[in-house]
Amino acid sequence: MTSENVVEAWRESAQYWAKHSDMIRTMFMPLTRALVEHAGIHEGQSVLDVAGGAGEPSLTIAEIVGPKGSVTCTDAVNEMVETARSEAQRHGITNVQFQQCTADSLPFPSDSFDVVVSRLGAMFFPDPVAAVREMLRVTKPSGSLALAVWHKSELNPFCYVVTGVIDRHINPGADDPDAPNAFRFAEPGRLAGVMTEAGASDVQEHVVKFNLEAPLTPLEFWSMRSQISDTLREKLAKLSAAEQSQITGEVEQAVSEFFPANQMSFPAQMIIVAGKKPG
Repeated sequence: MTSENVVEAWRESAQYWAKHSDMIRTMFMPLTRALVEHAGIHEGQSVLDVAGGAGEPSLTIAEIVGPKGSVTCTDAVNEMVETARSEAQRHGITNVQFQQCTADSLPFPSDSFDVVVSRLGAMFFPDPVAAVREMLRVTKPSGSLALAVWHKSELNPFCYVVTGVIDRHINPGADDPDAPNAFRFAEPGRLAGVMTEAGASDVQEHVVKFNLEAPLTPLEFWSMRSQISDTLREKLAKLSAAEQSQITGEVEQAVSEFFPANQMSFPAQMIIVAGKKPG
């Protein structure tokens, strides 16, 4: 998948991320908190969020840095940036700025930010080393950079349970392990190597375990999951209404064990890699 294809896919996804923004924020809040902790974010700082999508973790970070601090939320997809801007207005958050740009071409002066973060964005950078190098450029000397990515698929039933059902109906084909996809940096040490190669110092890797929880039934989960994923939307569009209905039933059955009391709770594992810009 080329970088143009990636951007186009996310452009089409933006409306669904806006629709489900509150649920997505709730689901990934434990990861956001872990990212904040490992990045050392605190009141009064200037923070850059790269590939901030529909506004998280930017909006949460904005509340942490407070009125004396600031957050700049960027994304390569204009529709995502506009969604994030609308979310900030909806929540009354005013210390966030928005900018459409790619991770490897940030329109900011060198040494601009105390901290630079990206939550579940690095997997989709066309050239990860160039992107991290650019993120370090705009970080102040001795400032922090922290990136969060998915750990292995088999550790994340939020992903593998659905994939297992879909693959029974559609031949998954062969994946290019270096192509932009959710599990590109799932192997421990891989993203840390990218960060080191890009010039970061004090690089540390952390596995974050938490539960992806939200007040969703299995059917509501599948509705959200099948809408926010461009890959799923593309695969489902090729099937008949009867086949889609069958998959819905199979997914509901397959995920049922992760819905105690009809509320979603998937065990999850992510990797956070944090480093410093040499001072």
